Amino acid sequence: MTAQYQGIYAALTTPFQEEALFPEMLEQNILKYNRFDLAGYVIGGSTGENIHLSDEECLALVKTARGTASPGRKIIAGTARGSARLTIAFTNRTADLGADAALILLPHYYKGLMAPEALRRFYETVADHSRIPIIIYSIPQNTGINPPPRLIIELSRHHNILGIKDSSGNLSLLEEAFPRMAAGSTFLLGAGSILFPGLLMGASGGIMTLAAVAPELCVKLYGCFKDQEWDEGRRLQMELVPLNQAVTRHHGVPGAKYALDLRGYYGGPCRLPLLPPNPKAKEEIRTILEDLNLSGR
Repeated sequence: MTAQYQGIYAALTTPFQEEALFPEMLEQNILKYNRFDLAGYVIGGSTGENIHLSDEECLALVKTARGTASPGRKIIAGTARGSARLTIAFTNRTADLGADAALILLPHYYKGLMAPEALRRFYETVADHSRIPIIIYSIPQNTGINPPPRLIIELSRHHNILGIKDSSGNLSLLEEAFPRMAAGSTFLLGAGSILFPGLLMGASGGIMTLAAVAPELCVKLYGCFKDQEWDEGRRLQMELVPLNQAVTRHHGVPGAKYALDLRGYYGGPCRLPLLPPNPKAKEEIRTILEDLNLSGR
């Protein structure tokens, strides 16, 4: 088993200028993120509009992130492709550019055929041939697949599978699978609304859009857990719930990018078919940031 990944990882947005990739702004954003005690950055995940990017664009982003991140920060690349063969090839291309690990979404296009055995063989095959460790990525609200706890437990025993990022938004998989996963396994939460209770239940940390929008508060929340400041941790967790809901469940990536613009990062536009937030959504996000004292540039 490879070393556990712990702490807070910011799931970064992908900057565009109109419809063109704008890697210079990714560099500028990361230079600002380097001020905070983040464990690393996720490039080309769901928040990074992976589905809207070509392979070459993803590779350009990985190269930019690797060259800009502070020493010791992990670069995790979203590398899932339609088949095991394509996923292996692309994962190893990101490894060549300095990615430390790969975040690999559950295959789901033929979801009616994605029985546990198909999923197991997919991940074991990719892990066998990947030159960097992999993290299983479960986001059932997008894929329509909830991985069985038993499958995650079995896959955790593979020497090149770090563990799982669970973006389901609930703690049931953590509760059922994590106590029986291989020693040293990583369990990263993708929902900022449940970070603190998840940490208390044994989660290793989080990969979150929230950590891109409010890195200082996510790092502070993780610090509350490490320092056993339970009351402050509970208070801060509750304060962060509205912001997390706004930039994930309610307004998604367009909302996150608008929040970044308000905070002095570069958010910019999404690629179609994602549309900008409407005026009501913009006002909601602005108000939430003001309530958290995060609206200043």
